[in-house]
Amino acid sequence: MPELKDYFSIVPENVAYSSALNRSIVEELKRRYPFLVTGTIGNSVMGREIPYISIGTGKKQLFYSAAYHANEWITTPVLLKFVEDYARAYANDLSLGEAQAERLFEEYQLFVVPMVNPDGVDLVNGMLEVEGYLKQARQIAADYPQIPFPQGWKANINGVDLNLQFPAGWEKAREIKFAQGYTTPAPRDYVGSAPLTEPESIAVYEFTRVHDFLLILAYHTQGETIYWKYADYNPEKSYEIAQYFGRVSGYTVEETPAESGNAGYKDWFIQEYNRPGYTIEVGKGVNPLPLSQFPQIYRDNFGILLGGMLNI
Repeated sequence: MPELKDYFSIVPENVAYSSALNRSIVEELKRRYPFLVTGTIGNSVMGREIPYISIGTGKKQLFYSAAYHANEWITTPVLLKFVEDYARAYANDLSLGEAQAERLFEEYQLFVVPMVNPDGVDLVNGMLEVEGYLKQARQIAADYPQIPFPQGWKANINGVDLNLQFPAGWEKAREIKFAQGYTTPAPRDYVGSAPLTEPESIAVYEFTRVHDFLLILAYHTQGETIYWKYADYNPEKSYEIAQYFGRVSGYTVEETPAESGNAGYKDWFIQEYNRPGYTIEVGKGVNPLPLSQFPQIYRDNFGILLGGMLNI
């Protein structure tokens, strides 16, 4: 994609993210590219907005989301940068990878939620300043001293894992996680008292229900792995698309491990709609991954993000 002389990137790649930064980037993208549609899918426990961006006017709807887990926030700029690259290409009549941005814009409507868990991201990155919630998080973490605080925090601010909240094998997930010792609110792996108790997971659920998504990507870290299956469901083209994603990214394509193969957003989407849904685990190492990995992560995932549209 050719560089434009007057172009400067809105999406920073070298700073820790926060809910406020995510929101301001969404607003700035909208200002520069007025054809983007922005809004919120709901609010977090602490009342923070959960912004979305939509690009395109086509009939085929897709949904990409990230940062369900607080210490996996590096996935947020991955989605924001893709939106920026796509919007810039469309605005300047350029190609986006191997596709003409104008054709994508006319054929697809892509919805993106870059940060599902704003409270948790703020906690992990030291930007949570509301003393009551900070005290609550410390008390939750104290019950699980083996998990480093706050770096090991994946949950929302209530200590519920947002990717264990969906009504697809939730009871099985509860059985597994309780057996692992996560029986109370925790920095990670606590399923909650029931499915869909948390406002963030409810917001994703309801946003999905009012749209007609043909394919979803849910972004996580780490492992450079693509998970494509839930239970015995095998949506049409699902495995073939997963193999395509593997080829363009270099990531391995696997079935979800049994200990984490239930109650996720991808699991529910596949069960509910019998359409392709994927969990993408980017990067390698210990969460939160260092920003030094971001350029490689984005290069690896550009083909997946573009390929979601090209293959549906």
